Amino acid sequence: MGQLTLVTFDWVPETPRGHVRDIRVRWALEEAGLPYRVESTPFRERSAEHFRRQPFGQTPWLIDGDISIFESGAILLHLGERSEALMPTDRRGRSEVIQWLFSALNSVEAASLPWSIFKFFGDTSETPGRKHLDEFLESRLRHMEKALAGREWLVAGRFSVADILMADVLRLVDRFGGLAERPACRGYVARATARPSFVKAQADQFAHFAAAD
Repeated sequence: MGQLTLVTFDWVPETPRGHVRDIRVRWALEEAGLPYRVESTPFRERSAEHFRRQPFGQTPWLIDGDISIFESGAILLHLGERSEALMPTDRRGRSEVIQWLFSALNSVEAASLPWSIFKFFGDTSETPGRKHLDEFLESRLRHMEKALAGREWLVAGRFSVADILMADVLRLVDRFGGLAERPACRGYVARATARPSFVKAQADQFAHFAAAD
């Protein structure tokens, strides 16, 4: 196994701090107890090397020996293959984690991210398109509320990379009050973000960006 290097921006504005997606990778690495180091890539001037590693000019990416992998969901799946603390090794458990990991990206974040962008920029306009976004997110949250009712984690009996991803998606919604009427979702986010691995990952991210102010 190669040495793990997490690459993220050297700096970002204050508004997205705490939600830049390297936090998902930091969280997983802390949860698994895998040693890693953090390197920076410029936020303002993105080089050809940056686009070679991440074709959309985003972060994070993870270097694992001779492997370089981008997209937070793909990185979490990669780390899950390295650590049983992040994903079970039996076929059933593994498939359950993978299905929830993809649902966090494709079913929930697909609805929550466009909604959150409006919230980030303080856009309170009421248009038919905006109404559709609100309804789309509400539909997804309604289903997640049912799925999480009476359940500690997504896969029975254990925390996994699927919870890292789903909780991170939902906590952004919660930041803007979108879980106010979803007690099961709110409780799930609270349990996940109370874990020492998340607390450290979040503090490390804030410190990383603050050091470049």
